[in-house]
Amino acid sequence: MRERLNFWVIGGDPRQATLAKALSEDGHTVHTYALERGVEPSLRADSLSGAGMADCVILPLPAADGDFLNAPLSDQRVLLTQTLDSLRPGQLLCAGRVSPELQREADTRRLRLVDYFAREELAIANAVPTSEGAIQIAMEELPITLHGARVLVIGAGRLGKVLCQQLKGLGAGVSLAARKFSDLAWAQVWGCGAERSEQLSGWLCSYDLIINTVPVPILGREELSDLKPGCLVIDLASKPGGVDFAAASDLGVKVIWALSLPGKTAPVTAGLAIKTAIYNILTELGV
Repeated sequence: MRERLNFWVIGGDPRQATLAKALSEDGHTVHTYALERGVEPSLRADSLSGAGMADCVILPLPAADGDFLNAPLSDQRVLLTQTLDSLRPGQLLCAGRVSPELQREADTRRLRLVDYFAREELAIANAVPTSEGAIQIAMEELPITLHGARVLVIGAGRLGKVLCQQLKGLGAGVSLAARKFSDLAWAQVWGCGAERSEQLSGWLCSYDLIINTVPVPILGREELSDLKPGCLVIDLASKPGGVDFAAASDLGVKVIWALSLPGKTAPVTAGLAIKTAIYNILTELGV
């Protein structure tokens, strides 16, 4: 990757504001658009007229809010197609959580679109603020300490592994629910209990807190009816989530669906993690 590049950061939330500032501090030329409440005036552009000259254009995570650019720090309503039309064929465009519609629009304009949210290093980095955000919610919502509480983490992916370690560090009695026997073996090595995620019914009555990380239906009416009164469920899974929310409401189970926690609880950390992913993409592409 070259030492000095021309970046355009278009739209986004405090993560993209942090990203723009960090890129500028690294000595790059940075322009932003539809991010005016997040960055100082020196980084703001009045229009998209110069975006086609950028070495790399960076869109938010997610890039779109319907037909419009995702731009919560701007009073402007910018059509996503308007943004794409300002770019030149062959230009590098990085965006987070790329939808099929965005991919089609980029292909039509012959843009070189890369999804930085699909990067493994970003997923690993995001697991830490997501875990801390979930723990913060649990501390605020539960009437007991996590120290000594019985907690079930569902899912043995990156996030599930980080959650187990952080919760154990707080003194919680942690169990991990997973499908693979190898993951259950690791849970026991870490000093955690082990549950089969496909056989949870009848085994949930002793938990004070359940945190789900699996984005498929896993806590249905039968499983939720097992919970003891006061058990808190935090669902960290992306849409459609892993909890039957209607059944939880009928049964009086409190469920908090906590999406996009890195951007809410640690936007600076999350923004710097995006910067690392962007640099890695540019290095791999030889920009």
